[in-house]
Amino acid sequence: MDHKQPSTPDFPSRLPKVGTTIFTVMSALAAKYQAINLGQGFPDFPCDRALINKVNEAMLADLNQYPPMIGVANLRTGIAKKIGKLYGKHYNPDTEITITAGGTQGILTAILSCVGPNDEVIILEPAYDSYRPSIELAGGKAIALALQVRRDEKNQVSSYEIPWEALAKTINKKTRLIIINSPHNPTGMVWQKTDLDRLADLVKDGDALILSDEVYEHMVYDGMQHHSIASNPLLASRSFLVSSFGKTYHVTGWKVGYVAAPAALMKEFRKVHQFNVFTVNTPMQYGLAQYLDEERRYLDLPSFYQSKRDFFQAGLKKTRFKLLPCPATYFQCVDYSRLDIPEAKLTEDQFCAWLTTEKGVAAIPVSAFYEDAVESGVIRFCFAKQESTLTTGLERLQAL
Repeated sequence: MDHKQPSTPDFPSRLPKVGTTIFTVMSALAAKYQAINLGQGFPDFPCDRALINKVNEAMLADLNQYPPMIGVANLRTGIAKKIGKLYGKHYNPDTEITITAGGTQGILTAILSCVGPNDEVIILEPAYDSYRPSIELAGGKAIALALQVRRDEKNQVSSYEIPWEALAKTINKKTRLIIINSPHNPTGMVWQKTDLDRLADLVKDGDALILSDEVYEHMVYDGMQHHSIASNPLLASRSFLVSSFGKTYHVTGWKVGYVAAPAALMKEFRKVHQFNVFTVNTPMQYGLAQYLDEERRYLDLPSFYQSKRDFFQAGLKKTRFKLLPCPATYFQCVDYSRLDIPEAKLTEDQFCAWLTTEKGVAAIPVSAFYEDAVESGVIRFCFAKQESTLTTGLERLQAL
């Protein structure tokens, strides 16, 4: 009698190069070594109790069944009102806005709705790690352009800039989509109005679409303004705009976001969305719809996070890290390459592992945001934390 255990048949992986994300790896390492987790981008402080109360009220009002596939009407209307007031573009809430299960699902769905086999999609690296796998699942080809790295007299990274010349040469008839991200994760770089105008000039005579990842739209500092893709009429006419309530209202675990796009694009987006997640948590949508009515809750966010950034930067200036500009997001990048310790010669992922296990502070290597790791001696800290968390982390970093 054959007692051989049955085995799972072999099959080709749809994502053969993909493993566990660096965020999961570093968070697990931080938990194992009880390190201060300044790596993964989530707050460690509570959200507003008023928002939770509004969600509870919706639950108790028995708003617990499927909502409309495209999202609760009041929430879509509130989003349209917000975009119109901030960026001067009116989206029809019935045909041009869809509620998604977070920004990442919105990105995947947008890509699946317009990218097919052999279509080219341009991304700018370092890039959020979901872009390339989403393109590959759609059968498309990711064309990665690296942001230009500026260095100072000590050969340390000082800033990142858009590679305009390379971008102009790369756009062609096969270009189906260009993905941009502003404010940018991980570098904190922000696109200016002149940048959007320049992009519009590059695409105006072709058929390339745009996906604009704007999940950090309300985290822009020092009096600067977020320039949304919606604010440029030519770009808005061919763009998916993605944003996130999780980032804005400190509820990343709720996974609620939205996508706005012209009706023709949104029609295709919804075809995929309805068979992807179909719809999104009902009581949270109703709670967010009411909470969104009070504009100060997102208009006050820049000052809230700028105070955290300034506190964190003041502490980092007492270390030997070189601080890169942080005009936006809740991430601070630093160059460690000139630290007077042997570990300064380590690769970025090795340095982050050492920093976590030996010094008790978790960070993310910027090299992880490239398909083929680019080593520049730069790592990323998240300062969306309580002051006590930041203080403890800074004390450990100052001891280096």
